[in-house]
Amino acid sequence: MTDTRPEVVPELGTVRPRRPPLGRDFGRLWTAAAFSNLADGLGRTAVPLIATTLTTDPLAIAAVGALAFLPWLVFGLPAGMLVDRFDRRVIMAGANTLRGSAAIALAVLTVTGELTIWALFAGVLVFGLGETLFDNATNAVVPALVARGGLDRANGRIQAAQITIDSFLAQPVAGLLFAVSLALPLWLGALGYLVPIVLALLLPAAAARPRRDPEDTRPASPISTRTALAYLWRHRYLRALVIFTSVVGSAFSFAQAATILYFLDTQGVPPAAIGFVTAGVGVGALAGSLVAPLLVDRFGRGAVMLGANLLAAVSLALVAAAPGVVLAVAFYALMAFAVSTWNVPWGALRQLIVPGDIFGRVLGVIRSLTWGLFPIATLAGGLAARVDLRLPYIIAAGVTLAATAVASRLILAASRQTGPLPVSASTDAQATQPNSSSSS
Repeated sequence: MTDTRPEVVPELGTVRPRRPPLGRDFGRLWTAAAFSNLADGLGRTAVPLIATTLTTDPLAIAAVGALAFLPWLVFGLPAGMLVDRFDRRVIMAGANTLRGSAAIALAVLTVTGELTIWALFAGVLVFGLGETLFDNATNAVVPALVARGGLDRANGRIQAAQITIDSFLAQPVAGLLFAVSLALPLWLGALGYLVPIVLALLLPAAAARPRRDPEDTRPASPISTRTALAYLWRHRYLRALVIFTSVVGSAFSFAQAATILYFLDTQGVPPAAIGFVTAGVGVGALAGSLVAPLLVDRFGRGAVMLGANLLAAVSLALVAAAPGVVLAVAFYALMAFAVSTWNVPWGALRQLIVPGDIFGRVLGVIRSLTWGLFPIATLAGGLAARVDLRLPYIIAAGVTLAATAVASRLILAASRQTGPLPVSASTDAQATQPNSSSSS
């Protein structure tokens, strides 16, 4: 039986019900995501480092990061349709099988001395393709396993696991393994994808399909991306926030295009130690993931999301101005804190607003529109980095600050979103829904 006894919060002097546990099924999902992040983190550090052994061109290094996001532009919509149409557990398992196979192929090419920059580009594309499927399915499964009141907490824990394993375990280890052998991080990454395959298939039947409200009498929506596009277009608030996210996310991608070269060349970090630099950055990201649900409870989603973007803009400027590696890592960690603090309520907001039976498609549309721009922004950042490796951070700080100022009222309205808008609602009818707030 769930313990719902009240608990006292000393600092607030209030009494509130004890939060129920997220459950065993969520634990399996969390563990599957954690092992996938372990494999992702190994590859995320190893692949750019391997690329630096093949070329020193900032644009080519930026292309590695750009290609990681390209599948979201090309395959984001089909991935969302597949997630809504087929068993989400099978999709998660298949996506990791695909990524594990790509890691093995790159490792073999590296060991045999046949690896080229073009083969590395192809491998990154396959990793990205698997990511569109796995991440889309994982996000879609959370509302089926967790009650609405636990969404911020569940998303915070998943993101915290991602950051902890990626930044504090996978990336430092990958840097050391790279110093021993170029292929070693790839071999271990392939092994890391195996565990989530099993765990995904052990998830309950509720994870296979979206959970519908018993009082929801709407007919099942047709399996078509047109439904998701129409829903996003008619939902004025969600549409406006997606546009804002696209602009700010592109600014972050622009800034981070040549991060590896920035720390290697500008800050003088040895390649074997680059993972420890990213671990330092991960401290901020982890803190943001853990603190974000508490901040949302205290101040509301809108205020937290607005503050996160303002802090991100300031942090980007400070990274550019950092005189040494210690301050550069500290300011980068502050930026990571801000991004994580935004990601938790933004993920919960999407799960709260979008009906479960079209969530996969709507998320596919959203990420195609947002992440699909990241490759272009990353390549543009690589070009700017050819002038000066600090320049992308300065430009991104200005764009983020300007966009946040313009969209401040829109962001603050996130606290007033209370539930999904019916798929069949018209634009005019939306104005009467409690979750709709037009941007100004």
